[in-house]
Amino acid sequence: MTTPAEPDAARALASARAETLRRLAGLTGHVDELVAASVDSNADDEHDPEGATIAFERAQLASLVREAQDRLEEVDAALVRLAEGRYGTCERCGAAIAPGRLEVRPTARTCVACAAR
Repeated sequence: MTTPAEPDAARALASARAETLRRLAGLTGHVDELVAASVDSNADDEHDPEGATIAFERAQLASLVREAQDRLEEVDAALVRLAEGRYGTCERCGAAIAPGRLEVRPTARTCVACAAR
């Protein structure tokens, strides 16, 4: 049975998924640009005056890509829970997750009480 909140949750999750995919595509584009730019530069980061900057930027981008991938996994998991009728139910205690929490964090897996533990 569909609850009144499910269409809103589905829209919020679809929007979050689309935004995350856009972000991931943008970050991947930046990574590709950085790799292409570094091909023409000195491959020895240690002795290249800009090597440390490039290495730092590469690490930053890698971290942002990982975060976006993690976010996408969270959203996809929430969509699976929604499809299976488990969305909005705390995975720890089985209680309903407050609508306000789901509105702020549509990927929430736990109620506020369990999240605070």
